[in-house]
Amino acid sequence: EVQLVESGGGSVQAGGSLRLSCVASGYTTVSYCMGWFRQAPGKNREGVVGVDTYGRIEYANSVKGRFTVAEDSPENTLRLLMNDLKPEDTAMYYCAAARGRVPGLLVADEYTNWGQGTQVTVS
Repeated sequence: EVQLVESGGGSVQAGGSLRLSCVASGYTTVSYCMGWFRQAPGKNREGVVGVDTYGRIEYANSVKGRFTVAEDSPENTLRLLMNDLKPEDTAMYYCAAARGRVPGLLVADEYTNWGQGTQVTVS
C-alpha cells in the first residue's frame, strides 16, 4: 500500500523558515507526480507546488520566490523549503502523489494518494 508521511511543520514568526519533508513508501517517486497542498480553516485545499515525472515544477503564484521544492529520489523524499513565511501561509500542509502524468499539477483532484498532513503556523 502506498503511504506518504509528512514532517517538519511547526510555529514560526513572520519572515522565518521551515522545511517540510514527505517520505514515500510502497513505490518510488520517479514514477509519480508529487505535490504539496495546503488547507486553511474554512478554505478549500490549494496547490502549493507540483513536480511531474519529467521534473517539471509548477509553483502557486503566492509562493513563487519563497518556496523551493526538491526531490531526494534515493530517499524517496519530497522536501519543501519555505522561506519568508507570512501569516497567510498558515495551514495544514499535505503531500500528495499521482501515478503517471497529470494535466494539472496544482489540482488536488488529480492526486490519488495523500499524507496525513503537518501543521504550519505563522504569527
